[in-house]
Amino acid sequence: MHYQKVIDVRTRGRGLTDLTREVAACVRDSGVSSGLAVVFCQHTSASLVITENADPSARGDLMDWLERVAPDGDPRNVHDAEGPDDSPAHQRSALLRTSETIPIAAGRLALGTWQGIFLAEHRLDAHSRSVLVHVSGD
Repeated sequence: MHYQKVIDVRTRGRGLTDLTREVAACVRDSGVSSGLAVVFCQHTSASLVITENADPSARGDLMDWLERVAPDGDPRNVHDAEGPDDSPAHQRSALLRTSETIPIAAGRLALGTWQGIFLAEHRLDAHSRSVLVHVSGD
């Protein structure tokens, strides 16, 4: 059995948006009890990450680390057609992932206790993002 749905996400600019409930709803709607959920971000300046869902400071630390690794306005970057956050957004997206695969067990995402699925917006301005969820299994 296969099921697909696109989740439309409106970001408020750089930061993390929790998608765990929306992805879990896709799994429920699919009727799959054992299988895989593939979550795919259809953008080059946003990405996905499975990370701490309880303490927001862990997510803040992740975003701060990405800022240190790929700072805005780095004069060594050539690609700046959309501003000083353009190339760093692509670099941050490359460091994280554009897709995540999560096992499904007993009709539910088999995430650990403190894990959540997050869209990472790497641009400073708000954007509309599309995330494709593909569920397959029995």
